[in-house]
Formats: sequence, structure tokens, C-alpha cells
Amino acid sequence: MAKVHPCIPSSSSSCSTQRETYTIWMKSLVLNSNGYTVYDSNGEVVFRIDNYDSKCRSEVYLMDLRGNIVCTILRKKLSRFGLWDCYNDKDSRIPWFKVEKAFGFFNNDSVYDILVGTNKAQNISSSNHRMEGSVHNLEFKIFDGEGQIMVVMQRKLSSSGVALGEDVLFVTIEPHVDHIFVMALAAILGLIRRKM
Repeated sequence: MAKVHPCIPSSSSSCSTQRETYTIWMKSLVLNSNGYTVYDSNGEVVFRIDNYDSKCRSEVYLMDLRGNIVCTILRKKLSRFGLWDCYNDKDSRIPWFKVEKAFGFFNNDSVYDILVGTNKAQNISSSNHRMEGSVHNLEFKIFDGEGQIMVVMQRKLSSSGVALGEDVLFVTIEPHVDHIFVMALAAILGLIRRKM
């Protein structure tokens, strides 16, 4: 029986057989630094990005708690429409996946195509995904190639229903979806919005 949302392999894959939730704070834990911090449902830091030099750099590194790089995100400099390549192996010259702005007659500014499996060395077939939502509010849904929701990112609300701030997100990830893949996409959204 095929999985509904197959895990997209990375060199340090982090998938779960259960639905997982995370909180993303679009702030770095390092003083005077830009970035973001990801907390799991137990309140533990699991991923982070720290940009020491400047906001919206063309190269950022997604790290685990210990500072090990799990994904490198590069913005293509000559692309004025937004194109990002993500690498999960620092020695690789072929991206793990690419994100680009979707174009079409009825598309708004908040639709992005994701091409996964551009690295043939990983022995996975390429697949298309789509991010749709609001760049302004950092609220997005990520769909697989069949249109099934894989991930929902939205502003986090307190127990009384009050938004915690525009830089605090609540992320729900469906089973068998790579968490590193999702956190790299969240980072790209932060870069699009110029939040890190």
C-alpha cells in the first residue's frame, strides 16, 4: 500500500508516522542576529537559523539544536521572481529541491511551486508540490502532487484565541513528511517576507 505523503528523503531525514506540531519563532536566539527558532510540541528547540551579518541573505543554513547544518538554502541572484535551491549535503552541486514563484493568469503573489527530487544521486523520482497562502501573514498550506495537504502553517493563537504575534507560527505536519523539508520551506517564506 502506497503512503499518502511519502517521506522525501534527505541525508538526515526526520519523518514521523504521526502528525507533528511545531512552533516557529521568527527570531534568532543569538543577540543582534536575524533568523528563526523552531520548538517541538514539548517546548524543546529542534531547529534554528542564525544570520549574523545581515537580514535576507542569499545563503542561509538550517541547523539542528547542536548547530549541525541539515540544509543549505541559496537564493538565485539573477532571479527577480524568486528562486531558491535547497541542498541537504554541503558537498552536493545538485539541489535536493527548488522553490520558485508560480506563474499563471489567475495566480496571486502567494503561490510557489516546489520541485523535489532534482538530485538524482538520491534515487528518488522528482515530484511537484505547491505552497499557497498569504506571504504577508506567513500563513501557508503545502500540497503534494495529488493536491493533498501535507503541511499547514498559520499564526499561533493562545488558548483564549489571541494571536501571539506576526512572528510566531504554528506548524502542523502530516505523517511521513520530512520535517527538515518543511522547516526549509518555512525559512524560505521568512526570506520572502524579509523576516530573517
